[in-house]
Amino acid sequence: MKPNILLIYTGGTIGMMKDIKTGALKAFDFDKLLYHIPELKQLDCTIETISFETPIDSSDMNTEEWRLIGDMIYDRYDNYDGFVVLHGSDTMSFTGSALSFMFENLTKPVILTGSQLPIGDLRTDAKENLITSIQIATLRKKKKPLIREVCIYFEYQLYRANRTAKMNAEHFEAFSSPNFPPLAISGVHLNVDEDLLWKGYKNREVQVHRVIPRSDDRMHYRPQMIADVVVLKLFPGITENTVQAICNIPNLKGIILETYGSGNAPTKSWFIDAMKDCLSKDIRVVNVTQCRGGSVDMGKYETSRALKEMGMISGKDLTTEAALAKMMYLLAYIEDDLMFKDCFETSLRGEITN
Repeated sequence: MKPNILLIYTGGTIGMMKDIKTGALKAFDFDKLLYHIPELKQLDCTIETISFETPIDSSDMNTEEWRLIGDMIYDRYDNYDGFVVLHGSDTMSFTGSALSFMFENLTKPVILTGSQLPIGDLRTDAKENLITSIQIATLRKKKKPLIREVCIYFEYQLYRANRTAKMNAEHFEAFSSPNFPPLAISGVHLNVDEDLLWKGYKNREVQVHRVIPRSDDRMHYRPQMIADVVVLKLFPGITENTVQAICNIPNLKGIILETYGSGNAPTKSWFIDAMKDCLSKDIRVVNVTQCRGGSVDMGKYETSRALKEMGMISGKDLTTEAALAKMMYLLAYIEDDLMFKDCFETSLRGEITN
């Protein structure tokens, strides 16, 4: 039987058509997808579509919309062989990261894609991104889906979603995966590096299962997210008042601390005391690097030794996008400090290089 693919439209440039007379962009009817992209008829699959009742710009994406996308996939999981999510590019890496944590032990592909130009534009990248994303979602091996994780496909590259970051607002090569190579490259041939595909927990899986228990090896959907978190980006000249204002946000549960280089931060006593105070109030603090490439290595330099000694969580080579989604996810399921730290520093969905 032909693979059955569900196309989910959330909003974004890829779903827009330009009115030739006015030049204005407007959403097109996805029920007429084959009319706009007749090339899809050449794919050996069936395609069905579903859309947000009110499509949104990805700048308005939040945890509620993540839950809505997740529910759309979960409620129809047994009826389709793969899922392609059309999404605005601005927050696609955040959404892809969140979905990767919400779905444990995926057995089918969830491919996010979008475009820099609308489908109706003469030079659009939308058609290639959409056609290849659907083709990737249909790939099979031994009668089972080849891709079993959440990915982003954009401009000839397939990435693990929780490894990505949007890097450019104008070029078609909008995304990069600084600490992990592409899973597939599309050219004359579609080449998938099967050795890079996520195959499940590799390290310490017994402990992870004990913390977030599951009854079997089936897919598990855990959509709860705690949004009471903040990203604190360090910069030269940051003041004590600024840090204190952020650390004292009411009901704050977690801080993603964007530090310099390999995890370095100011050594001023007021800053160290502020971080210690957060930890004493059970506010989780995760150290990630501002650099797009590389990893946190606390203690490598004197400027990060204090953070390591106070027990701050290392984000290792997590992107900020993935760290934020992982923080929101784990806050909803783990209360114990040591277990939280252990799970955060363990690769749950291939988001960290262990």
